[in-house]
Amino acid sequence: RHRGTWTNTTINADKPCPELHTQTREESGKKKLKTLTAAETEKRPSNSVRVRAPVLPPAPPQTSLPRPLSAVAATASTRHSLPPMAMATAMGATAATYGAPIPAPAPAAFSPHRAAGGRRVRAVTARPRPLFSPRAVSDSRNSQTCLDPDASTSVLGIILGGGAGTRLYPLTKKRAKPAVPLGANYRLIDIPVSNCLNSNVSKIYVLTQFNSASLNRHLSRAYGNNIGGYKNDGFVEVLAAQQSPENPDWFQGTADAVRQYLWLFEEHNVMEFLILAGDHLYRMDYQKFIQAHRETDADITVAALPMDEERATAFGLMKIDDEGRIVEFSEKPKGEKLKAMMVDTTILGLDSERAKELPYIASMGIYVFSKDAMLRLLRDNFPSANDFGSEVIPGATEIGMRVQAYLYDGYWEDIGTIEAFYNANLGITKKPVPDFSFYDRSAPIYTQSRYLPPSKVLNADVTDSVIGEGCVINHCTINHSVVGLRSCISEGAVIEDSLLMGADYYETENDKQVLSESGGIPIGIGKNAHIRKAIIDKNARIGENVKIINVDDIQEASRESDGYFIKSGIVTVIKDALIPSGTVI
Repeated sequence: RHRGTWTNTTINADKPCPELHTQTREESGKKKLKTLTAAETEKRPSNSVRVRAPVLPPAPPQTSLPRPLSAVAATASTRHSLPPMAMATAMGATAATYGAPIPAPAPAAFSPHRAAGGRRVRAVTARPRPLFSPRAVSDSRNSQTCLDPDASTSVLGIILGGGAGTRLYPLTKKRAKPAVPLGANYRLIDIPVSNCLNSNVSKIYVLTQFNSASLNRHLSRAYGNNIGGYKNDGFVEVLAAQQSPENPDWFQGTADAVRQYLWLFEEHNVMEFLILAGDHLYRMDYQKFIQAHRETDADITVAALPMDEERATAFGLMKIDDEGRIVEFSEKPKGEKLKAMMVDTTILGLDSERAKELPYIASMGIYVFSKDAMLRLLRDNFPSANDFGSEVIPGATEIGMRVQAYLYDGYWEDIGTIEAFYNANLGITKKPVPDFSFYDRSAPIYTQSRYLPPSKVLNADVTDSVIGEGCVINHCTINHSVVGLRSCISEGAVIEDSLLMGADYYETENDKQVLSESGGIPIGIGKNAHIRKAIIDKNARIGENVKIINVDDIQEASRESDGYFIKSGIVTVIKDALIPSGTVI
């Protein structure tokens, strides 16, 4: 309080925003809105902090006793979904993640005391904003993200649903790649959508083409009614591939998919398009990504990370100069071309030993395009290009556009193969620190609210595992596994190093009785079954005394008629498959 005025402003000592608004209250009690210019802002003390003080009522009489005030925490208005239950020992602890609404920032904490003259004064303590991702080396030196205009109004998120997902088959037999279940309770599409919402990017399109029914259903149930609202233009909307007089073909690639809907995207009054993939597992603050794009005055910014030689052949590799500008781009090189793309990754802050292990800089398939640059590239410069990574990005560097690299050194996984999908899921069971955590309260992963009951564990031995919602686990042993929602595991079963995706629905006791009388098998894992290093897709019916252990260590096998595949030594039971009692795989 200064000369009868309460302020509500944020001042950045290093780089002030163009203009800040201050709410004032004169002694007469009248309200008005005052605008501070950048010049006035710079006159403020360098150690200024965020001050939030509402207009106070008239001071009470001096004789009255002060009443204690308590800080009020901001809460979301809609019901949140619960996370999986982590089992570090036989019984583990639970932690909460959230449903689909955008989280509100926590307010500053207030503590009351009485100033001279009897007037109650609120002392303000600045509450620092939590950091929820590893710091990318390309982040601005300014510790605060101050996007002007804000990302919610100036950035359009575009998530690409991917192709047919042949490398993930049979998980993609009846669903799109982004709709594949992940981490007991979630789906892959929840990762980029949650990253957008946590980064204040609230306008999101998801482009789909293959087996999109389950993906469309999940997105509509999880995000359809929770994003937009009064004074909030946010949305998560599905755009399916379609034919038109101008585009008689389906999506031919990532760039072609964006081009076919460019007429819709350009209607939005935004500055940048944020291009994302729907099958990656990572946690990232896109606001920092976008801020780096604006500060470098780039036409395109490509998110990149250090990579070893074994994985490098599957990604687009880049060479960059000392300013992070891409000078050469090569898509999935091999042999001598791969060797030519080696760089000194100590520029990422890596030590010399780790730099030898990670001598390449790989594209993450995540891009920020300036709106004008995107329109020029897809319509004028490369009207027939189908792919961003192999055609548009290299072409942009060749014609002299400023293509910048944003170097990110955190956990990131492309869920493109059965082996990668299996390892990513079991990675969340690692201790003491999992590869990817769903328990970060500052950057939660949202999903559909299913309102399932808590999981029930009856005399079971569960170690180093994650258990989803609504499971019934009865007198069995589970070790180093992920158990999906609605899973039913019967007595004597042994589950090791496996991923169970659970079920889409429950069977009633009457249903199970009818199946038993007719010789059928209920959904779930039967009595005395033994499953090791396997993926059991949803609604699978595993009979009694079944052994899925790959005794002969077979690496590749196609047994679709029998209900399973083997890829990279991992047995994958197909969705809705029936494995008869006594079967040995």
